[in-house]
Amino acid sequence: MAAARRSAALVAVVTAFVLLLTSSPASAAESEQRAGERFYLSLGDSLAFGFQRFKVGLPAEAFDTGYADLLAAGLQHGQRRPTLVNYGCPGESTTTFATGQCPWAGAGLPLHDVFTGPQQAAAVDFLRDHRGKVDLVTLSLWGNDANEFIASCNGSVQCILDGAPAAIARIAANLSGILQRLHRAAPDARIVVLGAFDGNVGAFPLTHPIIRQLNVAMAAAAAGQRARFADPMPIFNPEGDTGAALCALTLLCRDGDLHPSDAGYRALADLMAS
Repeated sequence: MAAARRSAALVAVVTAFVLLLTSSPASAAESEQRAGERFYLSLGDSLAFGFQRFKVGLPAEAFDTGYADLLAAGLQHGQRRPTLVNYGCPGESTTTFATGQCPWAGAGLPLHDVFTGPQQAAAVDFLRDHRGKVDLVTLSLWGNDANEFIASCNGSVQCILDGAPAAIARIAANLSGILQRLHRAAPDARIVVLGAFDGNVGAFPLTHPIIRQLNVAMAAAAAGQRARFADPMPIFNPEGDTGAALCALTLLCRDGDLHPSDAGYRALADLMAS
């Protein structure tokens, strides 16, 4: 019996040695590469996705000039370029981000990187699974909340003025909760929150103060969770401008679409990278 056990042990050692010698160098290199892989996680709404209306009907890969693509191209971690994972979902609000299905995916439209359930849960799972390997997280969430609030007023300016403080507080509170969960999942990742700009040409005296208040509240929420806030208003709505910057940096004047043009996404990428 002892001789049989020694023989079996010898066979096991020899087999392991043979496997070690015959393992593919390429496989070892691939394993080493995966072990050192870094990531950039883009989260939020259509801005995070890189949406432009004239590309509707094309596959997700066609939306390739968004700020996430541009930021990813400029990132470097030693000799490595972090891999972009883009969960951006057109139509996402602070509410659906935390609790609901992505509206874009729910309509059967393609995402850059597929996830199921709420985007927040998918993001937290990704960050936990890749803890210590995510260099950057960006988040854009405000536009669809604002649209829902404005729609609820049915065109009443007074309703908008009266309801804006509560709507802003709600957005900021939701944002704070989201950022808290992201930071807990990835305490070493750099998190950048994109603020709001004003697309209400012709109503700037009324709407600029509201958008500024929204940005102040979102900046405070970001600071409270150790995230950086990037305010696009000075770029998209410079002091005294009546809409020329919006025409240059969005598709508003070309297609009636407030989403950024390629130049606008470049401006946002530069802002968020600085």
